Amino acid sequence: MSEQEIISAEVVDDWSEASNRRSVGEFFRSTTVMASILLVLLVTSTFLYFFLEEEKVDYGASMQFEQDRVRSYAEDLVELGHPEWKGRMSGSVEEQATAEYIADLFEELGYQSTLHTYEGPMHSINSEPSLKVCAPGTIGGLGAAPCSAADVGQQITTFNHRSDYVIQGFSGESSIMFNQNIEVIHLGDGSDDALWATAAGKVGYVEGGGSKTGNTFIMTSAIENDLSAVIRVNKDYNCGKIEGNDCVPIFKGTNYDAIAEANGGSAPSQLAFNAMSKEAGEILESVVINGSGRLEMIMDVTNDDELTIRVPCGTYYGESDEIVIVGGHHDTVYHGAGAVDDTSGTASVLELATMFSEYIVENGDPERTLRFCTWGGEEEGLWGSTAYVKEMNQELAENLRLYINLDMNHVDIDQSRGDSVTLFTNHPEDYGHIESLTKEYKEANPEMAEKYTINLGLYDGDKGDEDGMPCNSDHCPFVYDLDGGDTIGRAAVCYGSGSWEYHTYLDEMTRFNEESLGISITIYGNYMKYLAWNADT
Repeated sequence: MSEQEIISAEVVDDWSEASNRRSVGEFFRSTTVMASILLVLLVTSTFLYFFLEEEKVDYGASMQFEQDRVRSYAEDLVELGHPEWKGRMSGSVEEQATAEYIADLFEELGYQSTLHTYEGPMHSINSEPSLKVCAPGTIGGLGAAPCSAADVGQQITTFNHRSDYVIQGFSGESSIMFNQNIEVIHLGDGSDDALWATAAGKVGYVEGGGSKTGNTFIMTSAIENDLSAVIRVNKDYNCGKIEGNDCVPIFKGTNYDAIAEANGGSAPSQLAFNAMSKEAGEILESVVINGSGRLEMIMDVTNDDELTIRVPCGTYYGESDEIVIVGGHHDTVYHGAGAVDDTSGTASVLELATMFSEYIVENGDPERTLRFCTWGGEEEGLWGSTAYVKEMNQELAENLRLYINLDMNHVDIDQSRGDSVTLFTNHPEDYGHIESLTKEYKEANPEMAEKYTINLGLYDGDKGDEDGMPCNSDHCPFVYDLDGGDTIGRAAVCYGSGSWEYHTYLDEMTRFNEESLGISITIYGNYMKYLAWNADT
């Protein structure tokens, strides 16, 4: 998943004293008046009781998920990652194997399985990168080139790929060597245009893991000022939480359209971009920026080709063309297993597909069509879900009843870090059902209700408004891209409190908490069941 703010909502009771200014004693001065009012209240409450009981929705028996099965799916997905870097980066052979595994599973479960493919702008990392700094030895410049093989006493620091530094979204390639003695310019937090202007042909060094200026701004600024490469060092994000006192580098995407526009129509193939940890960055500062050291940065990255993005789907056709879809993204950042982001969501989609496969065998065909999909290309810009919605636009505009997105619907195994799951939607009717099903879930699972905080939210405002649906995951095109934006799609989303290891090399199965997935799987699974077998709702 892309980096996101966890969304929650509170219900606030607003009691006004102004409406209660008349004293109770004055109002009930007459016993006759009191008796009449009590009679009215009794009749009214009796009527409301029977009316509400009649209106109460019967959702039927609750569907149950299997924790061990969800974990097994997650383990299978993680095993499909890169043999060294662990990730399932979109467009890679690892992502292809993942999509084929999912499509085959859908077929085994009895669904009509399809594997959609789309071509889109992506970047591929072709080989292990190299990032080093060298402090020259005692004879550097005195008969031997500084940092050359003949430079006695030189000190070379080799940074560790994935833990000390991470290639960023749409980075280009680089072949900077010690003998070039390229200058590294400290650009502060990246917000000073005058500093950028001094870095032409050089390497820019920007502080801030939280990226006050953002990756897209950093990249476009580097393009516009003709930098050779750019480095972002994390000095303020999750420091001391994951690995000692360090601030671990994280992968962040870059908006392709923005950098292509800045570069005249395509991503710049020769502009390398990486992020460093705080400790690694401070070594680079000491040796190169504040000393006489030199930098080596070798990155074999292709970012100016289109790659194949895959979307496997499993469909069980109902009696009507109306459709309920659930999805999550199966791609991850390139340098981590992505156990939480978003193996958790993809494993949840596979578990729901398995649950409904079993339910259909026992209860017959649904009235509405059910579809289960997983998306490639999410980490680089929602490419898979956006292309799918574009391809299926007419069908979805006419028949989509609800799209459910599961992206990090997960609570870390260590709940002291956070214990919340947030379910939200953009339609009041769906919100009402989700609220009722959440209440039923809490009553049926008191231990889970005590252990986890379940937040609900309704975001039915316009796109971009504070009360509108956010566009930070694959639900966005289902909401805002139908029929040229004239039809607003209905969606429901689940985010969990996630993991500190988000977009780092440490997002692995040791952080995985299959129990927490049961909240969204059960609540949304029961809502899917209700919608699928009650086509008039």
